[in-house]
Amino acid sequence: MNLAGALITHGRIRTTEAKAKSLRPYVERLVTRARVDNLHNRRTVMRTLRMHDKASTRAIGEKTIVQRLFEEIAPRFVDRPGGYTRIVKLGSRPGDAAPMAFIEFVDFVPEARSFQAGSQAHAHSHDDDAVAHAH
Repeated sequence: MNLAGALITHGRIRTTEAKAKSLRPYVERLVTRARVDNLHNRRTVMRTLRMHDKASTRAIGEKTIVQRLFEEIAPRFVDRPGGYTRIVKLGSRPGDAAPMAFIEFVDFVPEARSFQAGSQAHAHSHDDDAVAHAH
């Protein structure tokens, strides 16, 4: 999967600033094309993403990148005249000091991760061990 496909699939990706800056106009054109859902635009996007041979390799029930773009992402931006993505600078990558950035759709909301659920499950497993040893 290329960077554009990863961005469409995940909504946000972490990459170098240079790659994010070159990816931005590419994805913006795809979203603009996907705002009008017709066969010609779908085929144009598939050709651009080179996804015509990937549809048969996906899991059953899983949407393709093109379906996700046309059915979930583009309808959110129908009234927006451009500027569908943003680049958030993160700082330097350890090792080679390459400037890193997030590129994401402007309406992207990261999922809240619950660390308490994992720690509670871990605490309960110790309680079960204690009860098992008591008997």
